[in-house]
Amino acid sequence: MITLREINQNNWKECIRLKTTEEQEKFVASNLYSLAESKFYPSSVPLGIYHHETMVGFMMYDRMDSGYQNSGYFIWRFMIDKSHQGKGYGKAAMQAVIKLLQEKPGCKEILIGYKPENVVAEKLYLSLGFQKTGLIEHGDVLVYLPVSYQRA
Repeated sequence: MITLREINQNNWKECIRLKTTEEQEKFVASNLYSLAESKFYPSSVPLGIYHHETMVGFMMYDRMDSGYQNSGYFIWRFMIDKSHQGKGYGKAAMQAVIKLLQEKPGCKEILIGYKPENVVAEKLYLSLGFQKTGLIEHGDVLVYLPVSYQRA
């Protein structure tokens, strides 16, 4: 059972204790940096990924107000703590955030990026129906999911 919960004054320290593997550090900013960044982008939404009552990961999204299509949401950060990887939490969390964003008014697509060498992320996103845009932004391959897409 995966749920997404707001990062707030009660759980932010738990969030910043989550870490990727050393190899994955080059793929995603630290949660501490992401939380600090979210204070300068007030429309961003940082969320803890919970398995029951344990925070196992972190994600952050924001409304696209410029760039690719200006018609949906961009998943800005996504990580699962190294001690909780390989348990299906990443896929379940992506499915949960896709459902959450698809229900928002005016959302026509969801965008996420990944480093070209991050084959695990690429495999996950493509398995969920994301499609390559052909664009690379800040060194990230951009993929999008039309909200009309329904995974069986």
